[in-house]
Amino acid sequence: MEFILDTIDLEEIKDGVDHMPITGITSNPTIVKKTSPKDFFEHMRTIRKVIGRERSLHIQLVALKSEDMIKEAYRLFKEVDEDVYVKIPTTYEGVKAMKLLKEEGRNVTATAVYTTMQAYMALEAGADYIAPYFNRISNLGGNPTELIADVTTQIVEGGYDCKILAASFHALGQVEAAFGAGAESVTAPYEILKTIFNNPNISNAVDTFNKDWYSVYGENKSILDL
Repeated sequence: MEFILDTIDLEEIKDGVDHMPITGITSNPTIVKKTSPKDFFEHMRTIRKVIGRERSLHIQLVALKSEDMIKEAYRLFKEVDEDVYVKIPTTYEGVKAMKLLKEEGRNVTATAVYTTMQAYMALEAGADYIAPYFNRISNLGGNPTELIADVTTQIVEGGYDCKILAASFHALGQVEAAFGAGAESVTAPYEILKTIFNNPNISNAVDTFNKDWYSVYGENKSILDL
């Protein structure tokens, strides 16, 4: 199970990595717009410094033709590092770019996945991660959990070295549903993952425990004070 942050906000990344078992960072042009770093490459290098080499960094391309996608990918490898996961939309041209990059052993994340057949194409192209858009699929009348379950079955039965990286969430329940359907990874906004802990029952339980403790050993007397 992997929790990945869908943000390039440095404060969110620092806080998220510090508090939660975050395994990587994803971005796309819309997410980049929210932060609008003046120096894109320097910003991505800073993210790498924050998360370390042990976590994955997924950066999306913007080119539409496969040959231009390849050029953009190599620019990312040069300006950021060789370990970047290149996020490529699963289009006709995108699948070609995935194939070429995987022939060279590069890290590839197939994104903008709305259908099972798109996912199968990315799977056969060798993608390391496949990112179905959970909320967007649902909004279009599709069944994202069914898609995830079907692709998971293909990955397992076919012995593919690939993970489903579910994306596009508007609520925590969708994240839970993605995991329940078989996704090994999810990428979600910082504020959504933090809602895991925004449960009044949790704080009420902790308050009760603390009151019981202090009633025995004295107000504000912690374990360290014994």
